[in-house]
Amino acid sequence: MTKRALKRQLREGAFDAGQFAGDDKIRRLPLERGWSPLAHQNGPHNNANDDRDQGYLKTIKAKSPGQEELIKAIDAKNLVMALGPAGTGKTYLAIAKAVEALEAGSVGRIVLSRPAVEAGESIGYLPGDAEDKLAPYLRPLYDALSDRLSMKRVRALMAEGAIEIAPVGFMRGRTLNNAFVVIDEAQNCTYVQLKMLLTRLGWHSTMVVTGDPDQSDLLPEFSGLATAAAKLEAVSNIAVVRLADRDIVRHPLVAEMLGVL
Repeated sequence: MTKRALKRQLREGAFDAGQFAGDDKIRRLPLERGWSPLAHQNGPHNNANDDRDQGYLKTIKAKSPGQEELIKAIDAKNLVMALGPAGTGKTYLAIAKAVEALEAGSVGRIVLSRPAVEAGESIGYLPGDAEDKLAPYLRPLYDALSDRLSMKRVRALMAEGAIEIAPVGFMRGRTLNNAFVVIDEAQNCTYVQLKMLLTRLGWHSTMVVTGDPDQSDLLPEFSGLATAAAKLEAVSNIAVVRLADRDIVRHPLVAEMLGVL
């Protein structure tokens, strides 16, 4: 049989594996592939590519009921508090929605902030000035941004002032109009700091506060996230979304560890 005939039979599915019996070096290639980079070849309505483990998609999709609730809350409310364990996608979803709003022209800028609280280690010995010492605390926000935009685009938007990343301490006295504000690691904010941050919300702005009350680097009596969330839950125009272990989309061991730690 010619090579051309073999290729045609393989392409059309008519393949007699018996003709190669006894030659264990020959294996038939699988015809059904789980994912193809050419999505159009399976038809515009084929969802076979939705099951990928990871992909760089411009539109995000919820991977759990809690994430779906969070996305809907961000679309519907101007102030959202997302509380839940590590790995539930709180920060990622918040920043993804911020980028989506900026690209759509719904807001004029993105403001990302997180407290510069030491997780058991001191930053006093880090080299450089104050900005250099604060850089490691803000790195997780850069990582989330670079997963939605290229670093070249992130740098360009930061140079234009369309994206601003700042520690919580630099937020006092500001009014954030026409902005998408994300307050990350809010469990490391005191009640007074959270009250200050929440009242920065201006006109035509959205604010998402994320944190895990069970992983605070402050003493339990100083962390204000749980108290603030409990009080704001009674306000109808504010959404408080509580994510659970079932919403963890990080490595499966994370959920197992959090169940016993």
